[in-house]
Amino acid sequence: MSEIVVPSRLGPIGAKWHRPSREVSRGAVLCVGGFDGGFDGPAEGIYGDLGEAMPELGIGVLRLDFRVKTSPGPIDDGTLDVLAGIDWLIEQGMERVALIGHSYGGAIVVRAAHRSEAVAGTCALSTQTMGIEPDEVKALAPRPLLLIHGGADWRLPPRLSEWVYSLAGEGRELHILDGATHSLRQRRDDLWVLLLDWIDRVLLVTELER
Repeated sequence: MSEIVVPSRLGPIGAKWHRPSREVSRGAVLCVGGFDGGFDGPAEGIYGDLGEAMPELGIGVLRLDFRVKTSPGPIDDGTLDVLAGIDWLIEQGMERVALIGHSYGGAIVVRAAHRSEAVAGTCALSTQTMGIEPDEVKALAPRPLLLIHGGADWRLPPRLSEWVYSLAGEGRELHILDGATHSLRQRRDDLWVLLLDWIDRVLLVTELER
């Protein structure tokens, strides 16, 4: 793992980069948290675990920290940060990028995916809906969109992910994890399995591409 700085036109963005260990890369996962930023993500640091597990499968992981940390999170600034991260990954030779965002970050990755053809799939965890435009969700199809929400989330109730799901087209997937709150920590094992399966499918490399 390397601590790096991703450049952007509005200033440097702190990040942690887990480089793929295989010669042929399948692409990369870019992870962002909530409005308070950080590198660890929900469910007691699940982004760090992805950073340890994915490189052995030929997948890089970029854990990106937001430049601006205020509540409510600034939609345009967060989107710019993620787009800068995508550009940085492309410069590293990553042709496919999967986005994962939690809470405020969920809305940000949906917006960023709409704005970048390099995004192969988008995952929003316990997402907020402020900043998500219906037309942008619809336009993601047929690229995969995975929505995961805690059934006991009182901060951002699961109906928000259900609303996003209702707008999405082909490639959409929704999982409500009973008993899980906003951080999803109560169902961490189930979240881990869902993420690994989804990443594997989104960043699949066919024999013709090897």
